[in-house]
Amino acid sequence: MPILHDVQAEFGHISEDAIREIAGLLNLTRAEVYGVVSFYHDFRKEAEDRPALKLCRAEACKARGVEQLVGVMETAAGDRVKIEPVYCLGLCSVGPAAMVGGKVYARLTKEKAAKLVAEL
Repeated sequence: MPILHDVQAEFGHISEDAIREIAGLLNLTRAEVYGVVSFYHDFRKEAEDRPALKLCRAEACKARGVEQLVGVMETAAGDRVKIEPVYCLGLCSVGPAAMVGGKVYARLTKEKAAKLVAEL
């Protein structure tokens, strides 16, 4: 897992060539490495040009109003920011929550959410 995270951090995705090389170095099959890459949603098989914002859509954040933020964030994002739904960032008591590049944002309001997207 740490190797996959490092490859993705460096290149923005994990290519077929990288899967082949990692498998060889770790004495694993390509299928074993690919299984991990395809199972975890954080790993990408293709590069993404846009910044990604992970928006928690789990029950606790729904109860705290995340659904009212979705339209505002999608409008602010347009085609330049990718809004990815995730199901729990572990910030249930301070939701609605989002994460960008490992940094978390809590207690989002419509204004805070629009500003966050605009700054990406």
